[in-house]
Amino acid sequence: MPEQQITGAAAPEPLPCPVSASAPAGAENLIARLARDLGPGPFAQVFLFASPAADLGSLCTAAEAAFPRALVCGCTTAGELTGAGYDEGQVVAFALPQAGFEVEMLLIENLDRLDPKALIGEVLRARQSLGRRAGAAIHEFAVLLVDGLSGEEDRLVAQLSGALGAVPIVGGSAGDGGDFRRTEICARGRVLGNAAILSLVRSSCAVQPFSLDHLQPTGRRMVVTGADPARRIVTRINDEPAAQEYARLLGLAPGQLSSFVFASHPVLVRAGGRHHVRAIQSVGPDGALIFFAAIAEGLVLTLAEPTDIAEHLERELAALARDGAPSAILGFDCIFRRIEATARQRVRAVSETLARHHVTGFSTYGEQIGAMHVNQTMTGLAFFPPGERR
Repeated sequence: MPEQQITGAAAPEPLPCPVSASAPAGAENLIARLARDLGPGPFAQVFLFASPAADLGSLCTAAEAAFPRALVCGCTTAGELTGAGYDEGQVVAFALPQAGFEVEMLLIENLDRLDPKALIGEVLRARQSLGRRAGAAIHEFAVLLVDGLSGEEDRLVAQLSGALGAVPIVGGSAGDGGDFRRTEICARGRVLGNAAILSLVRSSCAVQPFSLDHLQPTGRRMVVTGADPARRIVTRINDEPAAQEYARLLGLAPGQLSSFVFASHPVLVRAGGRHHVRAIQSVGPDGALIFFAAIAEGLVLTLAEPTDIAEHLERELAALARDGAPSAILGFDCIFRRIEATARQRVRAVSETLARHHVTGFSTYGEQIGAMHVNQTMTGLAFFPPGERR
C-alpha cells in the first residue's frame, strides 16, 4: 500500500495591513532586527521614528539597503509609542505593505522660502501619478513629517491643503526629546532641518483619521495685545507682560511657570466651530511667551482645564473600534500630553491603553490634522482590514 502524503491546509496570506516593530536605539544590527520583526514584506513605505540618541542618517541608509523596494523616511522624536505604550530611547518602524499600499513621497526643503505655486503643482503631479498607478485603491490619505523647530508648520499645512482638497492629511512635528535644540527628518539618503516629508498614499485598507484631546474650555479669557507672529511669540496679554498676566490668571507667580503648568493649562483659540489648542513652549526674554503654533495680535485665548487623560484616551480609542477593531493605529502624540501624564502619575494607565489598542508612533512638537497645525492632541490614522469597514 503506497504511502499517503498528508499535507496541511495552505497558510492564509497575510492581510495587507500595516505592521510595526521597535528596538532600543543602541541595539546591535538595529535595522536587521527591525526587518526581522516586521516580516518579509515587501513594503511600499517604511517610516522610522527615532530617539535623538540614535544616528538618524545611518539608520535611514541601512533601512534603504534592507528595504530596497520601499520608500524610507524618518524623523527624530520627543519619545516613542511602542508595544509598551510610552517609551524612550527606541527606534520605531511602521511599514506599509506593497500588497495593500501605493505611495508617492515628496521631500519639501527650505520651508522658510516656500513657493506656494511650485509646491501645489508638485503635489498635484504626485497625486496624478499615484492615481494612475493605484486607481483601484479607493482610500487616499497623506502623512506629513516636518521639522518641529522650523516654525513653518502652519503655513505649510495651509498650502498643502489647497492641493490635497478632501484628501485627509495627518502628521507630526519631529522632536528632540525635551531639549528643543535640533530636530531632524530624513529621506532619500539625506538628513535635513527646515524641511518636511509628505507621503501621498492609496490603500486597499479603510483608513480613518482622528484627532483627540482631553481639554475643556473655562470661562477665563484673555486677548493677545502684543505679538511677533513670525516667531510665535506673545509679548503682551491684556496689555500686560504676557507671562505675568498668564500666571496671574492661574493664581501663580511668573517664576512658578513650568512645562507642567503649560501642559496642564494650555490656551485655546476658536476656529471652525471648535476650540484648538495653542500650547506654550516656554517663557522667553522680557516675560514673553513662546508658542508651538501660530499666534497673532487680537486673538482671544481661552484657558483650558484637562479631564483625566487616561480615561479620555480609552473612551476615544474604544470608539474607533466600535464597528470593528483597527488592525493598526499610527499615532502622533504631543510631548505635553506625555509631560502631563508623567506629572499626574498617569503614564502607566496611558501606556496600557496605547498598547492595548496597538498604537505606534511618536511624541511630537506639534500635530497636523487637515489644514490645521495643532498642539496637545493625539492625531493619527486607524487602519482597518479590507472589506471590514466603510
